[in-house]
Amino acid sequence: MAETLISPGVLARENDQSQITQGPVEVGAAIIGPSIKGPVEVPTVVTSYSEYLAIFGGSVTSGSQQHSYLNQIAANNYFRQGGNSLLVTRVTSGSFSSAATADLFAIAESGVVDSITLTSSLDLNSFNITSSAGNGPTGTIKATAFSSNGDGEGLQITASFTTSESIDSITIQGGENYIAGEAVTFTSQSLSSNKGDGTDLVVTLSAANILNKVPFTLSTISEGEIMNNSGASLSGGALVNGSANNVRWEVTAVNTSSGVFSLAVRRGDDKHNNKSILETFNNLSLDPLAPNYIEAVIGNSYYSAIQNDGGDYYLQENGNYTNKSKYVYVSNVNLPTPEYFDNAGNAKDQFTGSLPLISSGSFSGASGNLFPGEAAQFNESISSTNIQGINPLDYTASINLLSNKDNYQFNVLTAPGLIHSLHSSQVNLLVTTAETRQDCLAVIDLRPYGATVGNVTGQASSFDSSYSATYWPWLQLVDPDTSRIVWVPASTIIPGVFAFTDASSDPWFAPAGLTRGGLGQVVKAERKLTSGNRDTLYEANVNPIATFPQSGVVVFGQKTLQKKASALDRVNVRRLLIALKNYITQIADNLVFEQNTIATRNNFLTQVNPYLESVQQRQGLYAFKVVMDDTNNTPDVIDRNELIGQIYLQPTKTAEFIILDFNVLPTGATFPV
Repeated sequence: MAETLISPGVLARENDQSQITQGPVEVGAAIIGPSIKGPVEVPTVVTSYSEYLAIFGGSVTSGSQQHSYLNQIAANNYFRQGGNSLLVTRVTSGSFSSAATADLFAIAESGVVDSITLTSSLDLNSFNITSSAGNGPTGTIKATAFSSNGDGEGLQITASFTTSESIDSITIQGGENYIAGEAVTFTSQSLSSNKGDGTDLVVTLSAANILNKVPFTLSTISEGEIMNNSGASLSGGALVNGSANNVRWEVTAVNTSSGVFSLAVRRGDDKHNNKSILETFNNLSLDPLAPNYIEAVIGNSYYSAIQNDGGDYYLQENGNYTNKSKYVYVSNVNLPTPEYFDNAGNAKDQFTGSLPLISSGSFSGASGNLFPGEAAQFNESISSTNIQGINPLDYTASINLLSNKDNYQFNVLTAPGLIHSLHSSQVNLLVTTAETRQDCLAVIDLRPYGATVGNVTGQASSFDSSYSATYWPWLQLVDPDTSRIVWVPASTIIPGVFAFTDASSDPWFAPAGLTRGGLGQVVKAERKLTSGNRDTLYEANVNPIATFPQSGVVVFGQKTLQKKASALDRVNVRRLLIALKNYITQIADNLVFEQNTIATRNNFLTQVNPYLESVQQRQGLYAFKVVMDDTNNTPDVIDRNELIGQIYLQPTKTAEFIILDFNVLPTGATFPV
């Protein structure tokens, strides 16, 4: 239909102005530090405290005492205060690796296969084959499968022997390994025999010399010796070395006619009649061409932190399939079954023996000790060389990894346990990372437990950055896992204050005061600050944590560590700018390589202006103006392939200093207008 009227009439047109502007991508806090388990130096997003515990574990035993890592306490508080996503990076000391499946065997052929002919002269009671050069018997044995639980006990093969003597049994005690289901040739073995009646011999292969066919190998995503649980089993199938912090596997069903099987990942401390199943993967296939191929369904990726020539760190992903499991990945498929069916639709004989047995088992082979050196120092005992069992140098790679803002998004960065007076290089690197990214605020601690006001203010003088903030004193609270009362640095709790502010208000509201800064979970502060103490700390850009008789412990400051007086010396303004830049940058990312025309500019303006208007209505801005037109995109700018936008902001300020004048007037006086 024509969009203009040529002859008299009515033209009805539609202008759809109901499009909903997409909101900003939600980001949360990032914390760095040790944990009892989990992937090492792999930033991992968790969305609940239960998920944190499942991936990174709970408390740890050190020196006959249960301790919770500061990261765990921080995660608990963060989610309790309304946080939605947390980026966790585990730090360890020493070399850590994954554990792999043990005892995961394939279905092997059964029955008596092949024969062995002995041609040498034999002693009636014993004989020894010492050479494969011709003076000893040779032959082949094909072993049957292990028993269904895969433990290798009691495997026997019946074979016919032609001998010049009557021999009752032969036990192969050493030498080469035998693979179940496959023919092997022995040429030199130590054998023993007993005189018998000349009937068929029973040949027993000792378990130490039999290797089952392993269809595939699973490895744990979590690293460290804590993931090892192979060894003896208890009644009911419980693993002696099983724990709530490691996992076990179980093949629950196998169908050779369709070439599929089911796999469950179980908690390491369960038993067969009371299973704790963490994940289940059904109808898995070893056929690389099938959509249910085991690597595609479970994943086969693992990560390595690599330092390039320039000194920067990056995370290298190894593997072709993204991990769907939170606990394991497929590290190898040893017996693939490509095109499992023949043209008639029947399973090929050479592949049916590649499927795993119905069985369950454990993991082994992981390396990495939580406390490789001296006893771990926790909470107020943290030293210059021992942060919950970790050396401060071990934090460097993890902090550097988070400098990549393309891969990792967060608005608060902290490493509870790092203290500037003890670990200055690492704390300075935290601040530098925030300044380089310009999309987050680093919350740092300046002094260990037991410091004075003068110690803290003196330490703060070495900083000048609007991308960092510090709080004092230390805080006492109840450990969520051990129920012990412990001391923690303020950086453990402050991300939770920010999360509560975001959930109840907006990032541009001050995360301080009785409304948003109350610390109800805190038992007490290390020191009850006087008004003079708070003044001294605030003048040095240290945010005091005050204690009030009726209100309890409260965050009572919101300064950044910027020395110059400006709007950006306040946390709420810095967090406002972080939120605005994150959202507007997301919009601008979609304009890269678009045509530099009025339509592109208008596309930007129609998304940015409504968002800033909403921020203004929610008390984040007094006023704003966005300019992206011919005035700042002149022909020479366009010829340089540039698109310029200018955003002017007047951020709202907080009422931190309230002055009330009480004027007492004589009776009959006139009140001022």
